Amino acid sequence: MIEVEAKAKIDDFNETRDKIKNLGAKLTKIEHQEDLYFNSPTVDFAKTDEALRIRETSTDTEHNLFITYKGPKIDKKSKTREEIEMEIEDKDKCRRIFKHLGFIEAREVIKDREIFKYKNYELSLDHVKGLGPYMEIEILVKDGTDYNDAQNGLFDLFNKLGINDGFERTSYLELLENKNTKD
Repeated sequence: MIEVEAKAKIDDFNETRDKIKNLGAKLTKIEHQEDLYFNSPTVDFAKTDEALRIRETSTDTEHNLFITYKGPKIDKKSKTREEIEMEIEDKDKCRRIFKHLGFIEAREVIKDREIFKYKNYELSLDHVKGLGPYMEIEILVKDGTDYNDAQNGLFDLFNKLGINDGFERTSYLELLENKNTKD
């Protein structure tokens, strides 16, 4: 699958949440996410624009673990990229396997996320530890599909919500890394 995604820095969760609800989107879940990112022993993922992470998600009723690989971005406008994800049973065992293979722990990204569904789009209000409020909109399309319509739909949706600037193509990991080099 190809993940077509865009995100923007926002000022106010409450105002944006109200606009999302007025659009007709439905809150599907609220979750806490802890992402542990790794770098390759042979390739610098920061240079190749790839990502490998273990994601731990928790809600009031469930707890899940995933390994996710994200390929390089394939356009200049959004964060459209290949995404491969699978559920795992044990974070610590996976972490140890990665370390034995030479992967290096890069950084942890922690966020609280409110997820809304609108048509085929997923809208997320993200409070990222160390960064503040962001909003992401994403849709998954089949690999080989023309993703331009999906991408245009993302930005139309942002426009309907009154968000016309603050767009960010870099990942939360990169934003945190960049912030640390400036501090």
